[in-house]
Amino acid sequence: MLLGYLGLSGEDCLMKKINRDFILKMEWVACLLLGFSLFFLPNQNCLIVQATPKKNQLRQIDFDWPLSYYPVKKTDLAEPILTASGAAILDRDSGVFLFEKNYRQHLLPASTVKIMTALISLKHYSPLEVLMVPEVSDEGQDMGLVEGELITVEALLNGLLIASANDAAEVLANNYSKGRFEFIGTMNQEAGDLGLKNTFYDNPTGLDNEVAINGEIKRAYTSAQDLAWLTDVALKNEIFAKIVATRQVILKDPQGKFFHPLSNLNELLWTTPGVVGVKTGWTEEARECLVTFFKKDGHQLIVVVLGSEDRFGESRRLIDWALENFSWQEMA
Repeated sequence: MLLGYLGLSGEDCLMKKINRDFILKMEWVACLLLGFSLFFLPNQNCLIVQATPKKNQLRQIDFDWPLSYYPVKKTDLAEPILTASGAAILDRDSGVFLFEKNYRQHLLPASTVKIMTALISLKHYSPLEVLMVPEVSDEGQDMGLVEGELITVEALLNGLLIASANDAAEVLANNYSKGRFEFIGTMNQEAGDLGLKNTFYDNPTGLDNEVAINGEIKRAYTSAQDLAWLTDVALKNEIFAKIVATRQVILKDPQGKFFHPLSNLNELLWTTPGVVGVKTGWTEEARECLVTFFKKDGHQLIVVVLGSEDRFGESRRLIDWALENFSWQEMA
C-alpha cells in the first residue's frame, strides 16, 4: 500500500536496494584499498613514525667538563732576584706564566736552539733512518763523530740533546733533503707557525754567528717566553721527552765500529728530584742558559733562564719559589 502511495513498484524498490548494496560494497572496497596504500606506500607529506631504538644503539653524552688545576697564590713571597737577563716559569697545566723577567726580550739563545733542531729533525726523519757523517764539526761541544760514519737519527738526537753536540746538529742539518740552508729556513718557518714572534735562527747549533739577509746583518735571538712555549710543544713528542730526561748513555753506529759515551750536561738532572730535562746552553756572549722541565705531584713547570751567571742555582731557586708561592686548585 505504502509502495503504491509513493508511486514505486516492487520491482523498482528491489533494484534500488541492489544498487545501494552494491555502492556500499564498493565504498568498503575503496576504503580497504586506501588503507592498504597508506600502510605499504610512503607518504612524504604526512608520515608519522614512532621509533624505539635498541639499547646498544644509544650513546650517552657526558656534558661534564674535564677537571684541571689552576695555580693560585697562597703567599706573597718576594720574587727571586736573578742575574739572568730574561727568565720565565710556565705552568703547563694552565698555560699561565707564574714568573716573568724581561720574558719577551730578544736574547742570544746559545744551545737552546737545539730544541728546535731536534723538533725539525723529528718531523723530517724517521728515528731509525741512517745518515752519513759528511764532515766533522769540531767547534764547541761534540759527540766524537767520525767522517764517513753511518749513524741513526735517534743516536744523533741523543748526542744533540744530552751532550749538546754541535757535530750532531750539523749532520742533521746537512743531510736535510734540501740542504743545510733550507733546514735553517724550516726552523724559522716552524717558529712562525708556532707563533714565536721573538725568535730567529741563523744556524742549527746556537753558536754565536752573524748572517746577512737582504743586506742586513742579523743574529739569532729568542725570548724566555718563546722558549717556554717551544719546549711545551717539543715535550709532547715521546722521543724528545725521553732523551732530555736521560743522564747517561753509550751509543754505537749500526755496524758496531764506533762508540759514543754521553753524559748529560744538565746538572739539575743529577741533583734535583723532579727535574726531567731539558736543555743547557752557553756561549761567551750568551752566557749561561737553561731550560728546565720539573714535575711534582702531577704538576709540571717549565723554567727558562737566559743570560745568567748561575743557571743551575737560579733555576733551582725559581722552582722552590713557585712551589712555596702557589697552590693548585682543582677546577671544572
